Amino acid sequence: MADSNHREADQVIFEEILGARKVILNRQKKLNTLNYEMLSKMTEKLKAYENDTMVKLVILKAIGKVFCVGGDLTSASKFVAFGHWTFGTNYYRKEFCLDYILATYKKPLVVILDGSVMGGGVGISIHATFRIVTENTIFAMPEASIGLFPDVGASYFLSRLPGFFGEYIGLTGARLDGAEMLAFGLGTHFIPSQSLQSMESALEMMVASTDAPNVEAMAMAINKFAEEVDLKPGNANSRLDMINQCFSGESCEEILSSLEHLANRVQEKWIHDAITSIKSATPTGLKIFLRTIREGRSKTLEQCLQTEYVAISHVLRRTVSNDFYEGSRAMLIDKDKKPQWVPSKLEDVSDEMVAKCLSRSFNDDDDWLPLQLPTRSKETEAMTSKL
Repeated sequence: MADSNHREADQVIFEEILGARKVILNRQKKLNTLNYEMLSKMTEKLKAYENDTMVKLVILKAIGKVFCVGGDLTSASKFVAFGHWTFGTNYYRKEFCLDYILATYKKPLVVILDGSVMGGGVGISIHATFRIVTENTIFAMPEASIGLFPDVGASYFLSRLPGFFGEYIGLTGARLDGAEMLAFGLGTHFIPSQSLQSMESALEMMVASTDAPNVEAMAMAINKFAEEVDLKPGNANSRLDMINQCFSGESCEEILSSLEHLANRVQEKWIHDAITSIKSATPTGLKIFLRTIREGRSKTLEQCLQTEYVAISHVLRRTVSNDFYEGSRAMLIDKDKKPQWVPSKLEDVSDEMVAKCLSRSFNDDDDWLPLQLPTRSKETEAMTSKL
């Protein structure tokens, strides 16, 4: 059992209770960002829980006001600064493998998202059986603003959202609240933050007192605390028609032009915010994302992760751009928030440049290793993603 006076040194806490296990992110001062050590420990424990016949349920949550705002990119960029660019790919291999294990997990998984969930935090939670959101939940995929592109399987799960809403989320980094997550199927239950402890206790009691609790019984236990929640005026769902109209464009330039034309006719804040976000994000990252999400609609999660890993490798390698390192410097290290992207304009990022970033050719780099996802049983592969 974990001690109640948890030290920050225990960056992930693992608790054992009768019939269930808890995985608790405990890196509050770093907004529960995932470093290599955390990914390694979580992978090891989650594999063990999956194969333990005594474990009927796994609960994933976090200490603090944030669930997880992503991967520890400051550490990832420093890895590379100390040596070869492939040092950084080791981190992403570990992260993507954990995401895949959780997406194909054969034990019921409850994730409690009581706070911000972004980037890598989405990767470890989006495929859970139950995704609990609250009034404190904020969802976003803001990677393009820091020199990257939405990854951790985003080309799979964002491409499954209605219409072209996934393009909107990934290209603009737009934030959704808990009610909007529920409306788009990104969350499964809305439970007020003050009821979470009671819900957890009820789940624990149910699992401990039942020999073979099933998903339906767990859903009933959770439903007792779930509430219907109204979408706020001007919510993302209410503007879906306009989003589809703009974000169905064939290129990032066409999407931006559609938004600018819409801004001349409709005075709404979200349109201005979308234009500002696209213009301030990495043009290379935006174009990589648009290509991966469009192709991701017809791919499996495994294929999407493979493609994203290749693109991440090229980004780390600086194949066509230094934007990842410049974004890390401007947004996370120096924090001047004035990244100088090269190329600086969408029209200067050619289709050939994007194709290079998706090519599996690393002939001159013997240290690069392809992504080898964990072997899963046919049963678990068939369960990929609860979305």
